[in-house]
Amino acid sequence: MNMKKIFNILLVLLSTVLLFSCRNENDIPEDIHEHEEIEKLVVKIVEKNSLAEQTINYIGGVADKPILLENGKTYSVSLDFQVKHGNEFHSAIDEIEEEKDEHFITYTFAGVDVNIVRTADDIIRTDGKKLGLKTEWTVNSAPSSAKVNIRLIHGADSVNDQTPSAANQLGSVTGGESDVDALIDIQ
Repeated sequence: MNMKKIFNILLVLLSTVLLFSCRNENDIPEDIHEHEEIEKLVVKIVEKNSLAEQTINYIGGVADKPILLENGKTYSVSLDFQVKHGNEFHSAIDEIEEEKDEHFITYTFAGVDVNIVRTADDIIRTDGKKLGLKTEWTVNSAPSSAKVNIRLIHGADSVNDQTPSAANQLGSVTGGESDVDALIDIQ
């Protein structure tokens, strides 16, 4: 091998080392979606006739008490998803609203027949679907070992707020993953 080839190989190697050694952590692109983990779900339930109010806190996979529902009654229900900063919880609703097309809420009941309607003051995605943060629940049967599964889905391929029907908007999704998957007892 002649000196010119050796010199060219050394020059390429030196350039490569210099190029990569000058990079720092600021050169690496970062994920612009800073997705904070939701650690708390607050479910606020108000019975429409008496205005009796319940607040259920769901933290770390456990609700602090069951939801109390009565057959034949209608309830206004609102959800607040919260993140923890330091020792305090803060609402993530503003961030969810900013990324409304990336989020959707589904409800699944067991042991009780409840119809849900997503209310007019709920957040509406750009596809016209209601997110599901504000709903009205009408109880059609007395609860018996009942539960509700509330899921906040992130990144669904498709959503339907009219599932199973326009009169019962439990919601369904295709794809995505759960940011929150809360299972709460109902009595």
